[in-house]
Amino acid sequence: MKNYCTKIQLIAAFGMACLGIIGSYPMIWITPSAAAPVTFSPPPPPPDRGATGDRGGAASRGCGVSNQSVIALVPVYKQTLKQGQTEAVSVTKVWGLTTEKHATFWFFVPYKKSTINSIEFVLKDESTKLSQTLYRTTVTIPEEPGIISIRLNATTPPLEVDKMYHWFFKIKINCNPQQPPEQEYVEGWVQRVNLNPKLVDSPKQATPLQRVKLYADNGIWYDALTTLAELRLAKPEDPTLAVEWMNLLKSVDLENLAKQPLLTIQNSKFKIQN
Repeated sequence: MKNYCTKIQLIAAFGMACLGIIGSYPMIWITPSAAAPVTFSPPPPPPDRGATGDRGGAASRGCGVSNQSVIALVPVYKQTLKQGQTEAVSVTKVWGLTTEKHATFWFFVPYKKSTINSIEFVLKDESTKLSQTLYRTTVTIPEEPGIISIRLNATTPPLEVDKMYHWFFKIKINCNPQQPPEQEYVEGWVQRVNLNPKLVDSPKQATPLQRVKLYADNGIWYDALTTLAELRLAKPEDPTLAVEWMNLLKSVDLENLAKQPLLTIQNSKFKIQN
């Protein structure tokens, strides 16, 4: 009887061990990709001097939150390019990819409503000698400092694949009522691309957070940022989304904006989400 019980115990132990091994395979296959932080993998920037711009971030004129100025939430590339045979020129490129026909752009506005005179967003097609303005809009001034979004209107001509577009975000502020308003602006570029054919169906099958990682891993900045921002607006108290928001911004050296409130327009007014 004792031997019989021992055999039973051995079989049971072996069975549990087998279940543990079998059960571990899905975890090994799924967990690493699911647990890996969202990190932007920057694609090679445009060659030569294409996509030069300024995403902002310098010290403000004295009335911005934490002494900050307007900042565009977009990657920057600092490169040294040869000019002639000996001279080198330092160039800053402000550029990102999207798969959307009507992309969404994000900006940090550090100023109180009372100090803002006006905000304007402009998108241009500069592929020809005659620059063509495709979209120009006056932006509603937010009630509080924070991060705002601007989506291209559905009536705007859709962004063409592989074409570069130049955008400008202009804000007039009046820190000193006794002086005329002064203009600040940031500028950069957006380029629409098609997803790799192997990935076309992936966003449809993935969860929203998995889509963020898919876009970020493949260098699609605007889509990754917008998808994650919309998730945060929908679930502002979700700690996982807050961590991934920090991870994504940190990967482009914008972690100082991670705790700034996200603002969204509803009925022509801004609704604040922390």
